[in-house]
Amino acid sequence: MPDRNAVFDIELKLLLEGIYLRYQHDFRHYAVASLRRRILQAMTRFQCDTVSRLQERILHEPVIFAQMLQYFTVQVSEMFRDPQYFKRLREQVLPILATYPSVKIWVAGCSTGEEVWSLAIMLEEEGLLDRCILYATDINPEALKAAEAGIFALDRIAQYSANYQRAGGKKSLSDYYTAAYNGAIFDRRLRRHMVFADHSLATDSVFSEVHLVSCRNVLIYFDKQLQSRAIGLFVDALVHRGFLGLGAKESLRFTSHADKFSEFAASEKIYQRR
Repeated sequence: MPDRNAVFDIELKLLLEGIYLRYQHDFRHYAVASLRRRILQAMTRFQCDTVSRLQERILHEPVIFAQMLQYFTVQVSEMFRDPQYFKRLREQVLPILATYPSVKIWVAGCSTGEEVWSLAIMLEEEGLLDRCILYATDINPEALKAAEAGIFALDRIAQYSANYQRAGGKKSLSDYYTAAYNGAIFDRRLRRHMVFADHSLATDSVFSEVHLVSCRNVLIYFDKQLQSRAIGLFVDALVHRGFLGLGAKESLRFTSHADKFSEFAASEKIYQRR
């Protein structure tokens, strides 16, 4: 007799296969350990005592699947997260991007938008925003709505401001938002240079030729096969000598595309397309 964990994993595989066939969202190559935790949380939320019962609800009730996207995608971010990453972009990458007549940047897995708004502020301060387009993509429509709105909780702004200063900010972060109703509403002028779109690194193809891809703290939730697929998309999307930024715990080492990049700033996980 299989133990409970083995049965859970069997049911989980069936759930992911069912979601792919029913909704064309592919989570089959997400890291299993992380999925287990989030599925258990969803089972509690939707009052299902087995994964099979959760699967029945998801397959028969599309509204439940829409809510499940909150569990399949991780919305944990902050503005200017890992400030040294943004500082290195500001000091060493943006001067190179400034040599192009126009610049396209892809924030893949943008979640609720903290990174794309941070990049827009930095580009504005370096005089590049007016010739930039920032593509921000995610599979979660609710996260994309939040990202596009550019409204963040006031109780998080102190941390964002500290990150901004450590990232080499030239003003006060408060210059870029208006406080109202317990939220910080960021400047609409920044929004004009952003394009938000639904895009899956698991199933979709490249949609634009870009000069910088920033995909941070996304690959850690993928297995090696899906990591390789995502990095392959970045290879195809980047112009020659374009840049790729990954999260602090992510690396191209041992991936099938490692030879397509050189290390530009190893400690900040910034790579350059060969």
